[in-house]
Amino acid sequence: MARSQDSWNKKEREKKKQKEKQEKAERKAERKNHSGGKSLEDMMAYIDENGNLTTTPPDPTKKVEVKLEDIVIGVPKASELEQEDPIRTGIVSFFNTAKGFGFIRDLQTQESIFVHINACIDRIGENNKVQFEVERGPRGLQAARVKLAP
Repeated sequence: MARSQDSWNKKEREKKKQKEKQEKAERKAERKNHSGGKSLEDMMAYIDENGNLTTTPPDPTKKVEVKLEDIVIGVPKASELEQEDPIRTGIVSFFNTAKGFGFIRDLQTQESIFVHINACIDRIGENNKVQFEVERGPRGLQAARVKLAP
């Protein structure tokens, strides 16, 4: 006499699957019966003039018209940007001739800008008034094309 192909574990797994299917169908039916909780108007959210979420619709009298031409997307063109004078003047606050570097105090912004001896056209020393251009270096701003001011 041959044994049944279904083992006890297979029968238990099938019972468990059938039970889960039945529970899932019951939950689906329950959700379907109780779905009429909120209407679309109750779920709507609005943004007021300050950017906060509210449940009340906005006041149509406070509506602001925006012209399409006033909206700027992206970076402004180079011609629209302010062109500042590339040549600045400053006073050498510190310069180490042995190591070949120092700092220039910009007269307009009062910021300290690094200067290397390779960027100098003329020989400079401390307390000299100089003219220079500013470039972005690997560690921040640095002076370039430094020469003594007339």
